[in-house]
Amino acid sequence: MIYLDNAATTKPNETALKKAAVYVTEQYFNPSAPYKAGEDLNVALKIARSNLVRHIADENVFECIFTSCGTEGDNAAVFAYGRRGNVVTTEVEHSAVLNAVTELKNRGIAEPRIAKVLADGRVDIEHLLSLVDEKTTLVSVMHVNNETGAINDINAIAKAVKEKNPRVVFHSDGVQGYGKIPVKLSSFVDLYAVSAHKIGGLKGVGALFKKKSLAFRPLIYGGGQESGKRSGTENVFGIKSFEYAAEEKFKTLEADNKRLYAYQEKMTALLDGAYFKRISSKDGSPYILYVSAKILRGEIIVRLAYDRGLIISTASACSNNSKRRYSRVALACGLDEKTADGVLRISFSPETTEEEIVKASEILNAIAKEYAPKMR
Repeated sequence: MIYLDNAATTKPNETALKKAAVYVTEQYFNPSAPYKAGEDLNVALKIARSNLVRHIADENVFECIFTSCGTEGDNAAVFAYGRRGNVVTTEVEHSAVLNAVTELKNRGIAEPRIAKVLADGRVDIEHLLSLVDEKTTLVSVMHVNNETGAINDINAIAKAVKEKNPRVVFHSDGVQGYGKIPVKLSSFVDLYAVSAHKIGGLKGVGALFKKKSLAFRPLIYGGGQESGKRSGTENVFGIKSFEYAAEEKFKTLEADNKRLYAYQEKMTALLDGAYFKRISSKDGSPYILYVSAKILRGEIIVRLAYDRGLIISTASACSNNSKRRYSRVALACGLDEKTADGVLRISFSPETTEEEIVKASEILNAIAKEYAPKMR
């Protein structure tokens, strides 16, 4: 089976799992316990925090709060800082942000303001800034779009937002960016949410990188873990697996990106232009290729491809719980309904091979040639 749905989840990194195994088999204690074994685990968590932050930010400026997933990190940011006035975000954000912002409106807390995007899924910065005023408390712009792969320059956007209203808290969903796109968070970015299972870690683990100078109101209350910022006993095994997976990922980030950009172009060239149209831009994430089948529905192709040994998707895995026929991201990018009906997200990992790219293209072309005439 060829797996090209890595934007949904990735295979756990074996090296990371082996290194972290000791936290299941031997050092399985509660890190909040008062005895030495617990204290040792607390030290191990501090090391993990430091190592995860240092890959993309200054440890003197940012701290790491462990969460259960990227969704929790996004929710924690929205509900902590979208407390009044208005909250500005974009129409292609992950549902973890958009639905949370909608809930602020439902609770009568804050007014949502939604910025438009360009054809490739990047935010329309001019429109975004037009929505920011003296009553804006939070702005949330994702780093890398989870469907189109479009990359937003969050440092530049955050700076522009702060120049208009210095009191605004700037948050970014970095789930598809961390460990994939080279970045160093500037001091204009306040919050950055990440997820372990997108880069070879385990499901059920994430983190919210937060500026140390920023006061924080927890989303989850209880025993006061994470220095009172997120209660609940820490998943030490999952966290250390995340730390080690990130270490492996950042070692080869530049080389991986160069190779995967080449794979994107190769697959684009191999897909039959009579049946497939590329939607994602060439300067987007090397991990995501977004195309549209010109005649067949994307959902049909996904099922037929699976039967032939290829796993891809139509959109975000989280969007599959929605009853919408058309991807809201595709429509927001200006695609007509026919084109949106055929969208396919093909997403790579460092383990993806050129042979798999060639075979996957052959499978998709064969499906199109066989079924497209029947759909006319």
